[in-house]
Amino acid sequence: MSALNLPPIQAKVIQRNDTRYIFDIIRTKYVTLTPEEWVRQHFVHYLIHHLGYPQGLIANEISIALNNTKKRCDTVVYDKQLNPLILIEYKASDVSITQETFYQIMRYNMKLHVPVLIVSNGMQHYCCRINYSDNKVDFLEKIPDYSDISRS
Repeated sequence: MSALNLPPIQAKVIQRNDTRYIFDIIRTKYVTLTPEEWVRQHFVHYLIHHLGYPQGLIANEISIALNNTKKRCDTVVYDKQLNPLILIEYKASDVSITQETFYQIMRYNMKLHVPVLIVSNGMQHYCCRINYSDNKVDFLEKIPDYSDISRS
């Protein structure tokens, strides 16, 4: 897998037959190692080990019902009261982040109504805070530490 614009991790990767798997510390199981999963695992490790996000408040592959269809949110971070706090959408490192990526995460957020959205392809990371009272989106310069985001 390719190098990312994230700190390296000690990934547990195994191979069964022709398929490679990576251990997901959130789901506590091996999952198919796709380019998008490679980004997810690096990003989750970054949140936990570098930005102080509690591992127990992070969930991967959360199902939601949206317009009579089932969708999967890549990662949801919760506050200490278990309210959704951050919604994260990943793309593979060779996939450009486009306006459609933001439309996708905004559609998912119609259900969760979180204050912070993050989009990453492992090379570029975009984070924005939504001010629902003003209907305004502010892009942040960096991914905030959990202590900063959980206070607001």
